[in-house]
Amino acid sequence: MVSHMNSSSMKSILSIIGIFHISVLVIHAQTTQPPTKIVFQMSSPNTLVHKSLMKQLNNILSVAPQTKIKVVCHGPGIYVLVPDHSIATQAIERLRLKGVEFIACEFSIEERKISSDKMLQGISYTKAGILEVARLQDEQWRYIKSGF
Repeated sequence: MVSHMNSSSMKSILSIIGIFHISVLVIHAQTTQPPTKIVFQMSSPNTLVHKSLMKQLNNILSVAPQTKIKVVCHGPGIYVLVPDHSIATQAIERLRLKGVEFIACEFSIEERKISSDKMLQGISYTKAGILEVARLQDEQWRYIKSGF
């Protein structure tokens, strides 16, 4: 059968096979691409900033639920993780269930004399929040500063 094909027909078949092969490679690349990783820096005590961040996180996850997100809280931003001072406690709990990790700076906690039993349960800790942000950037996490 191949001997009956002319050169033009053979080129057409090879073109179709080539296009199919490229399509498979593109689909494979799209499905195997690693999720985006974002680190947010929270250093503001402003509850409007806290509320805005919760909305941003939910928006991101609504369109890209595979996105990996970490929120590093330090300085006066540590208060978003203190239920007695935070308007975002319930939102944080819901976001944690979606895989968002909230990280508290131990230096900020010590400086403000916040006892560990006053911190939100289920969060992570790092000695120096700003160094954690830098470390994550070294690991190719995209950086976003929370605030207005």
